[in-house]
Amino acid sequence: MKIVTVDSSNKQAYANLYQGYAAEFSKIIDDKPDENGLFEIYPKIANNVTGYLLYLEGIPAALTAIEEKSPHEFEICDFYVVPYFRKNKVGKQFISTLFERLKGSWEIKQVAGADHAVKFWRDVVSDYTSGDYAEDQYQDDKWGLVTRQCFDHTQLPNK
Repeated sequence: MKIVTVDSSNKQAYANLYQGYAAEFSKIIDDKPDENGLFEIYPKIANNVTGYLLYLEGIPAALTAIEEKSPHEFEICDFYVVPYFRKNKVGKQFISTLFERLKGSWEIKQVAGADHAVKFWRDVVSDYTSGDYAEDQYQDDKWGLVTRQCFDHTQLPNK
């Protein structure tokens, strides 16, 4: 497992994987591709949004986009594991490594209808924090009703 930051050398791999992610959520968020069959990458990897790719055996297997809203305050904007690699808790290992690397406080949101994502994030965050996290639902300006998990790395014992 190798995690790399998205830069000019691998931005095309990120863009390619993102198309699978966007297609998977297109019905839930009512999004469609453009006239070239491509989904817009949102948010862009720039400024305070950093992209990461997970490589397994030299193959890009997963992506995430993480916004640093203020110093050490993070929000996971996008997270996707290629279906072929959705085994052996690869996604959980990927994001847990980034939690550990970046520390800080975290916010993760799932749109209404993405029940598989809610289940995944509850499992990941509960395991990582030993159940010491907050969860709520609220009306997000962009996404509508979302489920949200939050935790602060500094509040976790043994982290």
